[in-house]
Amino acid sequence: MATVGRLTRRPEFLRVADGRRKWVAPGLILQALERQPPADESGDRAARAGFTASAKVGNAVARNRARRRLKAAAAELLPLHARPGTDYVLIARMDTLTRPYPALLQDLEAALRRLRCYVEDADAGAAAEAGAP
Repeated sequence: MATVGRLTRRPEFLRVADGRRKWVAPGLILQALERQPPADESGDRAARAGFTASAKVGNAVARNRARRRLKAAAAELLPLHARPGTDYVLIARMDTLTRPYPALLQDLEAALRRLRCYVEDADAGAAAEAGAP
């Protein structure tokens, strides 16, 4: 299971948006951009994620709740299936608040697949071959 870093600064979010790779699902919008490897190859290649919700989602309480739901979904799927060296921005939509959590997970998984950023879980495959439950 890989760790997922965080995008925190506005220029990082804008750089991902400028990559023009996004998928719109009922519960979220996913933007993705593969980072260029650093010249010395000593840089961190972990996937990173950022979360945002605009005023269209609702007041501050609603936006915070939407971001928390996106963070929970990302924490569940991205460590297992995110492509290393890729930055992701998850944008909340109005339906993020009311969409059932399993459907939100399906939206994120479908978005990863559509953007060709989905990596099969190597740990689960190895466990299945070893006969583990």
